[in-house]
Amino acid sequence: MAAQEIKVPDIGDFDAVEVIEVLVTAGDSVEEEQPLITLESDKATLEVPSSASGKITAVKISEGDKVAEGDVIALIEVAAADSDSADDTATEDTGAADTGAAADVEPAPAAATTASAGSQDIKVPDIGDFDAVEVIEVLVAAGDSVEEEQPLITLESDKATLEVPSSASGKITAVKVSEGDKVAEGDVIATLTVTATSDASARAPQPDAAPQATPEPAPAASATPDAAPAPITAGPQQGRQTQAPAGSQLTPVNEKAFSKAHAAPGVRKYARELGVDLGQVTGTGRKQRILAADINAYVKATVKAATSGSMAGSAGGGVPAQPDIDFSQFGEIETVELARIRKLSAKAVHKNWLLIPHVTQFDSADITDMEAFRQANKERAAQQGFKLTPLAFMLKACAAALKAFPDLNSSLAADGEHLIHKHYCHIAVAVDTDAGLMMPVLRDVDKKGIFQLAEELGDISSRARAGKLKAAEMQGACFSISSLGGVGGTAFTPIVNSPEVAILGVSRSTMQPVWQNGEFVPRLMLPLSLSYDHRVIDGAKAARITNFLSRALGDLRTLLL
Repeated sequence: MAAQEIKVPDIGDFDAVEVIEVLVTAGDSVEEEQPLITLESDKATLEVPSSASGKITAVKISEGDKVAEGDVIALIEVAAADSDSADDTATEDTGAADTGAAADVEPAPAAATTASAGSQDIKVPDIGDFDAVEVIEVLVAAGDSVEEEQPLITLESDKATLEVPSSASGKITAVKVSEGDKVAEGDVIATLTVTATSDASARAPQPDAAPQATPEPAPAASATPDAAPAPITAGPQQGRQTQAPAGSQLTPVNEKAFSKAHAAPGVRKYARELGVDLGQVTGTGRKQRILAADINAYVKATVKAATSGSMAGSAGGGVPAQPDIDFSQFGEIETVELARIRKLSAKAVHKNWLLIPHVTQFDSADITDMEAFRQANKERAAQQGFKLTPLAFMLKACAAALKAFPDLNSSLAADGEHLIHKHYCHIAVAVDTDAGLMMPVLRDVDKKGIFQLAEELGDISSRARAGKLKAAEMQGACFSISSLGGVGGTAFTPIVNSPEVAILGVSRSTMQPVWQNGEFVPRLMLPLSLSYDHRVIDGAKAARITNFLSRALGDLRTLLL
């Protein structure tokens, strides 16, 4: 028996609709009305059924193809009992016209009749040859303000999903249906008080389609309005203004998983606008159907995880959250709140440690001559009202390094592909205070002498300990120095302060034997620890920078060259 062609039925005013799923293969036996493929436009999903029972001999399309009315889906060898009806079907391009709006992808808005002055009953429009279609989502509540064409409810049959839009703009005074209810054409969805500017109340109810003499079942394609469903909130719908948050770490869309997700067309469109992969979203609707509220919850959770630095449970994995442990089970405890500055510092160092690939280069500088010069000038500085500390010399040496190595005095652009070189030299210095570590900034270090730097350093450090620093005095640094020389230690790994690309750690200097001219001589050695952003500075350059600092601190005359 000759094979018959099964073609795409009337799918409305669409030239190309994507095939998102092929449900049969060559050799499969199918029954009449059994779905063969699933199509998806930006407004509806549609399963195209077989026009007869028989055996599929060839499938002519694949997932991802674009099809239009009349395109051949497959060839079928019709069963003997269905041959007559199959022949009749084969002579026509489609059998979808018999159900009127059931196969129309752009149905009229919900029918409305005047219930009272300024009030309308919004009814279920023509949904084709279906007596009872389930309400799977109610998108509005009494008191909500709605716009014309805004979705009110979502219906689902075994073949298609339909969002029923409002016939006019106004305020919902009563909702007459609930999730799980069965509705048919003409059932009242809600009562609407029409706004004065709307002319929807003047519309006449849509006339019923003329009954067909011999109706045949057809694919129930239906439309959703152009707008995606609004986020579900406890109040009036406010339109579709939600955008993907900057810096959010939403996973790239997997098109295959996206197409397989159980969601209405409007929800799919909403997900695409936000860049959400439906394959990563857990649905809370019937049969785990994904709702607009599920997408909102997914985006909120993702953004919260990203901003808190904890991506536990996200597709990319990440740092697990701090476990909440009851330590009282082991003994007596006391809970003390962190100081405000320590809280802020904790967040900053955590973020910087996660965002910046840290490497630390260790070196030492012979500061014997520098210390002798400092001791010789201490009294002179004291007479002028300030202390001449080793840190003033380190500031001057670091300023020279920033000039000699432009990448050291830079920041990585947000795109990660450009460096922003700075033509100014502001250096932050860590100050230990009772409230926590603070980083005041000394400006234009390269333009100032050592005495002036020492005086400014004393002033800004004392104001930091007194809590009198202004916010502007802790901003704009190009580089940072953290000195533990007055506390102790041999070396440490300081954390880079983003958007800077490096920080110098200084530990306590010690007298050590150094081999010079055939003998060991005592020299004062200063440990240096340069932590840097490996995206900007490589290991060889870091070693050259610490060598430069060692030479500058070892012989202050090199700073004049």
